[in-house]
Amino acid sequence: MKEKSPPHNIIGLNGKRVYLRQLKEEDSPLIRKWLSDPEIMRLIGSVKPMSQADAEDYIKSIRNDVSRLWFIIALKKNNRAIGEAGLLRIFPPWHTADMTVIVGEKDTWGRGYGTEAGRLLMEYAFTDLKLHRLAIGVVGFNSRALHFWENLGFKREGIHRDGYFYGGEFHDFVMMSILEEEYRKAQAV
Repeated sequence: MKEKSPPHNIIGLNGKRVYLRQLKEEDSPLIRKWLSDPEIMRLIGSVKPMSQADAEDYIKSIRNDVSRLWFIIALKKNNRAIGEAGLLRIFPPWHTADMTVIVGEKDTWGRGYGTEAGRLLMEYAFTDLKLHRLAIGVVGFNSRALHFWENLGFKREGIHRDGYFYGGEFHDFVMMSILEEEYRKAQAV
């Protein structure tokens, strides 16, 4: 389902240390850099580096797809873009979507920026979009990502056994999700 103008009328989401702003065409060099980094590709299950044309097409396809909502994660102190976060396969009839958070600037890893971005996006998804369930698939050997999503409140719900082939070996793919009531309960604590 495609439309010509951006499907969601959002300018940004603001946190304490990061904000999420809508993805722009001029972000394509950063997207290419992050999604072509061999370590990031291995950890997220990407299979080939992105060309500049691929990055530009990627952004255009996201901006014109009503089932996707994508942001750049930026630091408030200096407006530095450090990653991307988004909702994909948004399906309002089922009140569900998949979620992603990728911190692409490695010097910012482990500082809680991804967690803050994830919480901003979850709040928007559950409050403004009225979603009931968010899901993510995680490469099984990516223990940092598994811990990250569990820290956000996601629960493991299944495994795609040998669902990812990398480095000449098969690896599990872990499916995780969080329900709105689980998210609300965690926020109340």
